[in-house]
Amino acid sequence: MVRGGQGLARVAVVVRAGAAPLWWLGLFAAGVGMLAPGLTGRPTGVLAGAVLFVVAALVVAFARRKRYSALVRGASRAGKHDVLQDRAVTVRTWRRGHRWWLLAAFAAALAVSFVAPAAGGMLLAGAGAGLWLKAARIGRREGSGEVLLWVRVDWLGSRGGAPAGRPVKGYRSTGVAAGDAAPGGARRRTAALV
Repeated sequence: MVRGGQGLARVAVVVRAGAAPLWWLGLFAAGVGMLAPGLTGRPTGVLAGAVLFVVAALVVAFARRKRYSALVRGASRAGKHDVLQDRAVTVRTWRRGHRWWLLAAFAAALAVSFVAPAAGGMLLAGAGAGLWLKAARIGRREGSGEVLLWVRVDWLGSRGGAPAGRPVKGYRSTGVAAGDAAPGGARRRTAALV
């Protein structure tokens, strides 16, 4: 980095990076699981899966809520030499760093289907939904404070770890026009040219 600047990644983008893979792998595993009756039978498996989906979504969405709130309250202004990482780079780094974990979770969800059809896949999809909810909550905080929240890339590690993990000492903030992601970590929509 030039003159002491730090590489910064959007907090909401890091949170949201795992949502789509977990969601789609979970739905696929649930669909494959429906092909076999399993030990419990399809109705029981689907009912257990629905419960697991809701529980996983809530647990993931509200995990470390106090830690995130403390980091948001203590956010300092980003410096002019800090380098803002593109959304695509942040997402790619997280997914590459977690690809084996995602594959292992998918394999486990498929294995659970032999006992309770669809249950493992719905648990995985619920975790993805929880990450979307968490990113949306961060986006609401960004919108109400009219700031975007960033975390130092070196604190995330080479695998693009958790933005509220132990190595993270604080967040940085910028105005809402910075970066290429909207509040909440979604792609920034550009206005259509007339």
